[in-house]
Amino acid sequence: MSHQDPTIERYGFTAVPRDPDVLFKDHPTASGPHPRQDPFELADFPIPETPLAKAVHEFVQKELDPPTVAHSHRVFFFGLALVRTHFPTWRLDAETYYLTSLLHDLGLAARFLSSTKLSFEFRGAIVARDAVLQLGGDGDVADAACEAIVRHQDVFVKGGNITTLGQVLQLATILDNVGTLTSLLHPSFISAVTTAYPRKGWGEHFARAIETELALKPWCHSTTFEVPGWREGMPSRFAGLVRGNEAMRAYE
Repeated sequence: MSHQDPTIERYGFTAVPRDPDVLFKDHPTASGPHPRQDPFELADFPIPETPLAKAVHEFVQKELDPPTVAHSHRVFFFGLALVRTHFPTWRLDAETYYLTSLLHDLGLAARFLSSTKLSFEFRGAIVARDAVLQLGGDGDVADAACEAIVRHQDVFVKGGNITTLGQVLQLATILDNVGTLTSLLHPSFISAVTTAYPRKGWGEHFARAIETELALKPWCHSTTFEVPGWREGMPSRFAGLVRGNEAMRAYE
């Protein structure tokens, strides 16, 4: 595939470092004790209203519980704000990122989580790709979402590259779930997003989802967040990080 293909950049396939520590090393606006924080408003990032965006939104509302749908919207806004402030040269298609944000935790839906031995990201990515195609999206959009969802918890996997779409998704997800990187966004924007899409105990909700998957699938990809030598039945470090999200505690 030619790297001159315009869909590479448009749909977020541009390769960037997978490890956030590498990505942010000596970053001009994100590194150091006082990273840039732009006082955005929600209106700066309008939700796409294309037929595909509306169809995917209807789809996830049927498949996912309200706390997960709200989390997915927070991921959308946090991700676009991170890009606009700290990665302004990244040209992501807003519709594609919105679809990916909505679908990224699809594998946590009860009927998908317990009906497969696949890790939730992988099962969710497969279902998401099929859904995008069935709802009218083209192959590049479906592939972009699938790739990003498969790898959106690669934050502790060192080395190599990831797509810009996948990197934005994992950064925004870890920001909302664990509270890292909140210093890269203006507090007023975080407050506005969490007011519009309330957490309502999201930390405990997601922590329990993690523990459920670990119990069902002690081989799952979420174990990359656990301590070395983690074994089935041991307490989850990942769930502990989510429950200990001090940056978002005021919004719970």
